[in-house]
Amino acid sequence: MAIDSAAVRRWFGEYLDVFASTVRGEHELSALLSRYAVPLLITTDDGVVPLTTADQVASVIQGQVDGLRAQSYGHTSLLSADVTVLNASSALYRGAFVRHDRHGGEINRLAVTYLIADGTDGLQIAVLASHGG
Repeated sequence: MAIDSAAVRRWFGEYLDVFASTVRGEHELSALLSRYAVPLLITTDDGVVPLTTADQVASVIQGQVDGLRAQSYGHTSLLSADVTVLNASSALYRGAFVRHDRHGGEINRLAVTYLIADGTDGLQIAVLASHGG
């Protein structure tokens, strides 16, 4: 079955829910890790980080979860999103987000483009490219 825009949007909404609930401690990290492909490529202004093992992916995601927990993370609001289907098995999801603490205050704003690939484990993030706020 070919990937489509509506399926990617639904999947990504579920991903945001799992992300938030994992950071809040309501789910185990494994619930979130299943949303990431191995290998996973992360690109930021600081450089490119290729994560080629499940342990590397887990370490980086755990670091992000720990950092947000330290800031009393509550949830993420989606400001805008655009999906571009690339082919039958992948799409780009570009989103602008606001992360909020448990009281609704703003932690930060970010814009990220994700390559979502439909592989043997279903839809997963294969590339995460951060590009500011």
